[in-house]
Amino acid sequence: MSGAQRHPDTTFADWNRSDEYHNSFLIPKDAALDGALQFSAEQGLPNISVSTAQGKFLKLVAKSIGAQRVLEVGTLGGYSTIWLAQALPEGGEVVTLELSERNAEIAQANYHNAGVAPKIKVIVGNATDTITTLDPEFDLVFIDADKKNNLNYFTEAKRLVRKGGVIIVDNVVRNGRVSDPSYTDSNIEGIRMLLKALKDDNEVDATTLGTVGEKGYDGFLYAVKL
Repeated sequence: MSGAQRHPDTTFADWNRSDEYHNSFLIPKDAALDGALQFSAEQGLPNISVSTAQGKFLKLVAKSIGAQRVLEVGTLGGYSTIWLAQALPEGGEVVTLELSERNAEIAQANYHNAGVAPKIKVIVGNATDTITTLDPEFDLVFIDADKKNNLNYFTEAKRLVRKGGVIIVDNVVRNGRVSDPSYTDSNIEGIRMLLKALKDDNEVDATTLGTVGEKGYDGFLYAVKL
């Protein structure tokens, strides 16, 4: 028989089940992380944090490059920050930028409950401004904020990250809509601007990886500073 094998259509429920199945073997339950999600939800924050598997991936990336200093753009309730902080040695630091004072307060409570507060510095304000006040060098930058400013954040991240350091930008696929010209909202256009800028960027080497799981269909951009 010739030709490609046709696979049955899948749903978000299928991929959510798949995430839960794999996580049950690879990611031990963590009361601090689960508590951060619960407290954030109780405080009315939207359920837009990274997934459990994505959080573990961030932790593994930080550990694999021996990260000492990490920059995060977009804090929300601090769930991803906790994952990153868990990867750092004593004396390591995550600097996280957050627009909302209330979100920052919720995140601080979550850091305290998780026992990682000494490793985390929260800077409140418009990240397009506060990121310009930071000094190099960081080992890893994770960008997960307003998508319309992705290019601004990425440009600053290149200034701040060391040679060989990693920059990760979340939510760059968005159910495949970024590649569909009929979608023109500011978030999608912000991602397109970043991709167009990267086409001729000789300072980094980058790729996009599509993801599917408990958060649906999306993907992240992974770049290494040359």
